[in-house]
Amino acid sequence: MAWESVNRLSSGAHSRYSSWTTPGAGARAALRPGDDLVYKVVRTSRLYEQIVQQIEESILTGTLKTGDQLPAERDLAQRFGVSRTAVREAVKALREKGLVEAYSGRGTFITDGTSQAVRQSLDLMVKIGQPEGSQYLAELRAILEPEIAALAAARAQESDMATMREAVAVMDRAGRDPEPYIEADLDFHLSLAEAAANPLILSLIDSIVGLLREQRMRIFKVEGGPERGQFHHKRILEAIEQRDPEKARDAMRAHLDQVREDSQVSSSKLSAGKVSAKIGPLSSRHTS
Repeated sequence: MAWESVNRLSSGAHSRYSSWTTPGAGARAALRPGDDLVYKVVRTSRLYEQIVQQIEESILTGTLKTGDQLPAERDLAQRFGVSRTAVREAVKALREKGLVEAYSGRGTFITDGTSQAVRQSLDLMVKIGQPEGSQYLAELRAILEPEIAALAAARAQESDMATMREAVAVMDRAGRDPEPYIEADLDFHLSLAEAAANPLILSLIDSIVGLLREQRMRIFKVEGGPERGQFHHKRILEAIEQRDPEKARDAMRAHLDQVREDSQVSSSKLSAGKVSAKIGPLSSRHTS
């Protein structure tokens, strides 16, 4: 069955899916190379929500039907004009709503919504705004990511390293612009997990992307934070390119130490600001 044009998504802009042919009964083919699939480029601080909205509208209007397969993650990221992490978050949200189902090695498919499996998200279990939540996240990363970097140094394909290089280049270009920097930062760490070539590791890191984004948003404005982060990212990439697991492990540990220190600075400033806000009105009353 061919896919028809989707409804207008915003004033003056249209988004459409191209024809996807059905290879056989009960299944639909993924987008073929050369097919023209156009989405509106989204520009908002909550990028993944805009992606979810566009796909939801296609489902609700019947343009996307049960059994239709979504394009690959890289393809969707390119067509929406966003990072792969934003696409991952969108697919995760769609899965939680029971609108799509992802199958390892096969792809992501539109479902009928009746077989929704409610997935317990770490985002709901760990409150990143609380000191305990930050500590738990730091401990989890310290356990996982140095060994992920070591595995990546041994197993990374050239395509993995190309993705890491691109993420580092985007962060260099972003400078003090938080949105592109943070999304590229997330892409870099997800690329390491992909390079480790272990689907369980990738699932674990993918499950904390939302927490990592919140953490980065909090520490981005710490003086010199992005620059220090980039120093460590480049050291990690260098170790991966040199196929040196021990160097990659040590570089990641140093990076996580830097993130932990910046998080403490950010938390201290936040706490100081809350205290000032509380005592400010009282001081005014005493001096009046």
